[in-house]
Amino acid sequence: MQDLQIIKPAPTSEKVPYNRNDWQRGYESQPNEHDYWIDDIEGKIPPELHGTFFRNGPGLLDVNGERIHHPFDGDGMVCSVGFSNGRAHFRNRFVHTEGYLAEKKAGKILHRGVFGTQKAGGWLANIFDIKMKNIANTHIIYWGGKLLALWEAAEPHRLNPHTLETIGLDSLDGVLKAGDAFAAHPRIEKRPENGEQRLVNFSVKPGLSTTITIYELDADGKVVKRHAHSVPGFAFLHDMAITPNYCIFFQNPVSLNPLPFLLGMRSAGQCLQFNPNQPTRVIIIPRDGKSEVQVLDTEPCFVFHHANAWEEGDNIFVDSVCYESFPSVDPDGDFRDVDFDAIPAGELWRLQVNLQDKSVRHQVVESRCCEFPTLHPDNVGRAYRYLYIGAADAPTGNAPLQAVLKIDLVTGARQIWSAAPRGFAGEPVFVPRPGSMAEDDGWLIMLVYDSAHHRSDVVILDARDLNKGPVARLHLKHHVPYGLHGSFTPEYFGPDAGV
Repeated sequence: MQDLQIIKPAPTSEKVPYNRNDWQRGYESQPNEHDYWIDDIEGKIPPELHGTFFRNGPGLLDVNGERIHHPFDGDGMVCSVGFSNGRAHFRNRFVHTEGYLAEKKAGKILHRGVFGTQKAGGWLANIFDIKMKNIANTHIIYWGGKLLALWEAAEPHRLNPHTLETIGLDSLDGVLKAGDAFAAHPRIEKRPENGEQRLVNFSVKPGLSTTITIYELDADGKVVKRHAHSVPGFAFLHDMAITPNYCIFFQNPVSLNPLPFLLGMRSAGQCLQFNPNQPTRVIIIPRDGKSEVQVLDTEPCFVFHHANAWEEGDNIFVDSVCYESFPSVDPDGDFRDVDFDAIPAGELWRLQVNLQDKSVRHQVVESRCCEFPTLHPDNVGRAYRYLYIGAADAPTGNAPLQAVLKIDLVTGARQIWSAAPRGFAGEPVFVPRPGSMAEDDGWLIMLVYDSAHHRSDVVILDARDLNKGPVARLHLKHHVPYGLHGSFTPEYFGPDAGV
């Protein structure tokens, strides 16, 4: 493996760059739905930026004052920011899932959450209740003329892209049956042979052995390929990477003891146990659906998100955010009081998988605490140069994400923009500049929580030079709780669309 030059950025602060109380306020619920033109703007929205930025995440961190135990259990709230002619329009709506509507009517928590939320009444109220609420809170994509809110353990919910109103569960034109999963981490590739786009996604059915089903959808949203594969053992799979020929998964070394969950004492997520003496397994599934699946061992690590993957001869390279163990929340704890120093920080690793000699090697590309990687969409599944990723302000230690880091994977050079000390960043989304040729010619769009004003900003950065700071900072009238994933479509869905 060619060694990467790793250049450490200078510390951006000498002290702890954040205040815990500031960070915690970003986890307050946002029960209100809004619809307005954004007029409070620093800088200038690029006039050629045209389309819609969608973002999904938990909008409720409590139900009528009854706190949920983990933000991943919160009901999905979708935000849209439509850009056209140098203006921007904001809208947010909750996904009207069956569970959201029932709990809103009841005024209390009615469902157990995967990551720790329990119904009031202790284990007696939760025993043998294994029905999970589809919270539709993880990702939002516009594909094949449909706006889909995704949650990895069930079907997607379809929304109206103009209003964000919920239309209902979507079966992908009858492909998904009731209760079938459709994961929240699809990959969209630009096919090299004809330039057409294809969406690749998966579902997981865990058990003593795990079934992974691969779906491929054409630009019209039609499922054109589907194949299922069984791999040994329990698999916790949140994300995958793709190349032109393969889907790549990391089977984290975790085991599940379902008994405390069945007995109502713990959530399913709290029954996961990280096993540091077992290897992480790299699962390589050929996209033709016919060739043999390969499973190779590497050293123990835990992966939520992959950045990208590509092929070079007999080698597959995979860039992933790796943790030394599973970052869980104690059943008796509160995620708002998390001790960052006591849990592992994510690092960016590059793994080289050799299909000929069945070996896996890795090197650490970035040791700064980081998560939520993004890149130019045309380079998904291909060799690439520039990666953008949410990062901590300080170069060492674990901390909330407050910055975005640009990594030149050829020279090792870094650029960083930080919202510290009172700003907290989420996932950046790369938007190519229309007609651009350079890989980094575009913008990064992200939501940043401004604790000084208890509001969120839509931040637009020039992806060529993060050191210049934001091109524009659009101040919302309220805060948006920390979210998960988002996407951008060049189709504009503002209130004046079509006018």
